[in-house]
Amino acid sequence: MLYLSIFALMKFGIIIFPGSNCDEDVYHVFKETLQQDVVKLWHKDTSLQGCDFIIVPGGFSYGDYLRSGAIARFSPIMEAVISHAHQGGYVLGICNGFQILTEAGMLPGALLRNIRQKFVCKNAHIKPVSTTALMTASLDHSRCYKIPVAHADGRYYASEDTLKALQDNDQILFQYCDHTANINEESNFNGSALSIAGITNKQKNVFGLMPHPERAADEALGNTDGRYLFESLLTASVSV
Repeated sequence: MLYLSIFALMKFGIIIFPGSNCDEDVYHVFKETLQQDVVKLWHKDTSLQGCDFIIVPGGFSYGDYLRSGAIARFSPIMEAVISHAHQGGYVLGICNGFQILTEAGMLPGALLRNIRQKFVCKNAHIKPVSTTALMTASLDHSRCYKIPVAHADGRYYASEDTLKALQDNDQILFQYCDHTANINEESNFNGSALSIAGITNKQKNVFGLMPHPERAADEALGNTDGRYLFESLLTASVSV
């Protein structure tokens, strides 16, 4: 039986909105560090250019006016992204990208203002939870990963029924924790429900993550924990 990486032959597309500021970081990681086939997609495009995996990067799309991600959700390209996901295509939203995916109804819940009403920019620790989602299945679940965060609206919120469904369906990707991988109130700096730092949809082809792994994927930055998150996708395998 032969095992193949399901992403080794895929083409990655990075969407750029007015106000995106992490698109070049993600592009660099996938193009130079991971040596993947990757292209940039403008928000006014209506075609995904044959991309198999779409990445919605962090930043301040449309200046975060009205509500973070609320305007970007209506950009022309999002119709194609939603259709792509409905057909089983993969989508990853990072920080503002996560906010956009919740606004578009591609992921459950919402990202609210941080509990202390302040913008937070620091290194955070997150622990992988899901053992069935492609983004976390290959990670070491006994340890934590140090990944930078930079957000004012990162507090994950959902109804009790939704939170239960996320737990029952193994949809929680990461939870905030301390440097020893313990999940506690102090490490949950933005007040997210269940200390959630990232989730996937029920079909496990759409991923949302508040921390920025692309900012911790190069040795020059002194931290490569973020690279493990991306490599966990690239090394996911299927039998043929």
